[in-house]
Amino acid sequence: MLWCAAGSLQAAEVIESTNLVGFGSAKYSSDFTHFDYVNPNAPKGGTVTFAEVGSYDSFNRYASRGVSVAGADEIYDTLFVSAADEIDSYYPLIAEKVRYADNYAWMEVDINPKARFHDGHAITAEDVAFTFDKFMKEGVPQFRVYYKDVRSVTAKSKLTARIEMATPGRETLFSLVQGMNVLPKHFWQDKNLSEPLTTPPLGSGPYRATDYQPGQSVTYTLVEDYWAKALPVNVGRHNFQTKRYDYYRDETVTLEAFKAGEYDFRQENVAKFWATMYEGTNFDKGYIVKEEIPHEIPQAMQAFVFNTQSPYFRDARVREALNYAMDFEWMNKSLFYNQYTRTRSYFQNTDYEADGLPSDAERAVLEPIKDQIPPRVFTAEYQPPVTDGSGRIRQQVRKALQLMKEAGWEVKNRVMTYTKTGEPFTFELLIYSPTTERLAIPIQKNLNLMGIEMKIRTVDVTQFTKRLRDRDFDMVSGGYSANAYPSPNLLIVWNSQYIDSTYNTAGVNNPAIDYLTTEIAKNQENPQALLNLGRALDRVLQWNFFVMPQWHISKFRVAAWDKFARPAVRPKFALGLDTWWIDAAKLSKLPVERR
Repeated sequence: MLWCAAGSLQAAEVIESTNLVGFGSAKYSSDFTHFDYVNPNAPKGGTVTFAEVGSYDSFNRYASRGVSVAGADEIYDTLFVSAADEIDSYYPLIAEKVRYADNYAWMEVDINPKARFHDGHAITAEDVAFTFDKFMKEGVPQFRVYYKDVRSVTAKSKLTARIEMATPGRETLFSLVQGMNVLPKHFWQDKNLSEPLTTPPLGSGPYRATDYQPGQSVTYTLVEDYWAKALPVNVGRHNFQTKRYDYYRDETVTLEAFKAGEYDFRQENVAKFWATMYEGTNFDKGYIVKEEIPHEIPQAMQAFVFNTQSPYFRDARVREALNYAMDFEWMNKSLFYNQYTRTRSYFQNTDYEADGLPSDAERAVLEPIKDQIPPRVFTAEYQPPVTDGSGRIRQQVRKALQLMKEAGWEVKNRVMTYTKTGEPFTFELLIYSPTTERLAIPIQKNLNLMGIEMKIRTVDVTQFTKRLRDRDFDMVSGGYSANAYPSPNLLIVWNSQYIDSTYNTAGVNNPAIDYLTTEIAKNQENPQALLNLGRALDRVLQWNFFVMPQWHISKFRVAAWDKFARPAVRPKFALGLDTWWIDAAKLSKLPVERR
């Protein structure tokens, strides 16, 4: 719906809508009744228990320190909800509709008059304004940087919040509103958002925390009078009456607890576990079912990530050299039971993955930064090093040593040494999982062949999180989230304006990447431009060797105690666990202690 604002020499066209679409067009009409991937008649009830590794010390997922409890992202409702079967489309939850100027100078959000916090207080525009102000003053620094072009968020009336832009911008305006969690002012006004909470905060979502043991477990219960349970975005979802998260010391202990029946559902990430350890009496009797569910979901760049702010890894030649120490072909055969594919792209499994040589359109994108990017971006297709899988990597070692020599390092008395200072090349890989250590040891041995010492430091999750935030590491096992398309979120991950962002794990400060991510943010309404920009960015990231890419698998490896049912259609971009329910007939066949 379009109408013109009066009283202006150049009247702005105003767009009114019940959804917000960041990319493409919305799949669902304004009168849709439920998402296609749910069972609208799914029964509510039953209990499901999940497992987490490590511990927690906070119920505040926005705190600048501490480790947030599992499930904290469900404590608050958002203004809109994203659909799991399309890219970047959002439908009303707390919000009812929006109006905004076609030049993106302002937006007004109408709040659903039925929206309530768990204590019965109405969710109002004042809460929306308070939330923005709270995040700007006490949230993480990158929030303030990202939304610096927002002049104000105010309550125009009790149920209408108005956003004014200092610098009009579609992406900034839309991203602020699309997934905004709304905090209750009457709870948070006398608390610091950057500090941990040791008790559950007042929430508004479908579940509330009803029981917990600090650091050990937390239980959420479905809110009986949840205000939004009949909204189209929630129909057929949130079907478990109770959700519990139990914490365990490590992955091995966690798996054994699952097999013994201490929790209900497990999505496996360790190939050896999946191939060798999902067996036993409860599998033989059919109490536990094991399943592989294929998908074509964009894959994350899971990797060993270099801290490019570290003196060791400022030189791309050094980073490239160390990549030769990963013998993926041998690891896949010997450790992973040939279950994985090597990851090579930051847009893996999408049309934006850069392969082959750049097209003429991509070259045009790259031309303005030609002198700031590796020449191979134009002349070669990036591929991670490939071995014969025998475990012998002499050819790879020779290439690595040549690169290290070009960067000023040479092997002396079997130790990689910096020729200018005589300093040995010794660095630390920071991890928190013993499973990761098993994967790092073959790389450690291969680096040793090059005269490089990689120390493996295993710490608990709390210390790992703090050191990651402080950038107190040489290398970590981590990576970058999957990108379904080149979104403005790439600014926070790669642009130097957000160098302090915990998402910029590698600490990248690169003018060419700044240029490309800025252009991506500017061209969100131009699909063809995004295609070329996304592939161009992928090439530049690939050839800068910010990571040692790991691997991915295009299927869900799922095991569960046989008590669940799920819709016939799975959402395209998710497993869809929030659409599952407890099947009473299946449950009755399990041992009494598991019902």
